[in-house]
Amino acid sequence: MGHYDQVAPVRSSADGPGPARRAGRAVGRALHVPITGTVRGIRRVTHAHGAGESGLGKLIELHAINGAGDVMITVALASTVFFSVPTDEARGRVALYLAITMAPFTLLAPVIGPLLDRLPHGRRAAMAGAMLARALLAVMMSGAVATGGLELYPAALGVLVASKAYGVVRSAVVPRLLPPKFSLVKANSRVTLAGLLATGAAAPVGAGLQAIGPPWPLYGACAIFIWGTFAAFTLPHKVDEAKGERRARLSTHEPHSRKPGLRTISRPVLCGLLANAAMRALSGFLIFFLAFLLREQPLAGQSAAVSLGIVGVAAGVGNAGGTAVGAWLRARAPETIIAAVLAVTLGVAVLAAVFFSGLFVAILGATAGFCQALAKLSLDAMIQRDVPEAVRTSAFARSETLLQMAWVLGGGIGIVLPLNGVLGMAVAAAIVASGTALAFRGALTAPHHHPGPSRPRVA
Repeated sequence: MGHYDQVAPVRSSADGPGPARRAGRAVGRALHVPITGTVRGIRRVTHAHGAGESGLGKLIELHAINGAGDVMITVALASTVFFSVPTDEARGRVALYLAITMAPFTLLAPVIGPLLDRLPHGRRAAMAGAMLARALLAVMMSGAVATGGLELYPAALGVLVASKAYGVVRSAVVPRLLPPKFSLVKANSRVTLAGLLATGAAAPVGAGLQAIGPPWPLYGACAIFIWGTFAAFTLPHKVDEAKGERRARLSTHEPHSRKPGLRTISRPVLCGLLANAAMRALSGFLIFFLAFLLREQPLAGQSAAVSLGIVGVAAGVGNAGGTAVGAWLRARAPETIIAAVLAVTLGVAVLAAVFFSGLFVAILGATAGFCQALAKLSLDAMIQRDVPEAVRTSAFARSETLLQMAWVLGGGIGIVLPLNGVLGMAVAAAIVASGTALAFRGALTAPHHHPGPSRPRVA
């Protein structure tokens, strides 16, 4: 009994810190649950409907990481070449930015696809390499971002090339990760929507880091892209498989060539691609033209920064809305959808030119974002339907290259055009009109019936 009498006080004294420990655990859970709960909620969404089993969920998360890193670099560059100087000097800096980065990029972009076609067994490594390259380039730019020196532009070109390489590989990877009864349109819309949501969430974080100092958004981008480097290798191994694949071209001039190109496969696909190029050119034009116009002529009662924010948010919400609609829309007639959305965009652009005002500018931005998203998803459906599987991934690479070049061309027009709102909206309408004509031509020449067993799912 004496022995147990001595043990009892020891046990009772050990009970003393128990409430403190329990309180500490409770506080830890209170801080931990919101984070883990959010992560689990995101994981449930990205892995829903078989996307987790097929590996598509991993790609969705990787693309979200990519979008967050890209917007960090965008925030840092925008503050350097645009917001920190007067309008005239800013136009010169942005023109210099396009000349030094976009012009070489336009020449390099067509080469990226064929080069990556030769690495079909290393897609995970290619995506990881694109992430790691941007992480290193972000660190290199951090020293020059405050001064805006010329050394900033070669690094920015490297970021664009790496981003393009990632986009080309991603387009080739998506068809290999489709869950059962999952369309390419729905898969692409989910991937794109994840990138848009991550961009919207990371943009204010980048702005907050920018308030600390110009290099800080680039430090954030570096951390995000390092995360993406490791995340790329978590994709399934089947991403690196390329059995039965061949390369496609946008067109072919060899009469006896056995390699199909988009022109020889389907006229509607080619018309749809060119119509999408017009929409992408409109996007580049509006971004650069409105950026400078709203600095000089902000919306009524608003500052230039708020005006830019309003139009930017309208375009972003429209793009996200179009992507979300595309995730549920069954593209039974993608040619008709492309023609319809371009006709709507054309009508709004004409109204914006005739009744030019801040309201119509915001409406045009939202309409262009919404319709561009639906047009791109419909183009994806057409490529899946009409392009043989053996060359389908290569066709996606070629189409992405053309769309990027169209964006560069539209941005260049937006920079050199005089800052006249009516003139700018008229040019925007002309750009969309060219694409609308092609879209209707593609819709009129589209096949009305496809054999049931051989037609791949498009929605």
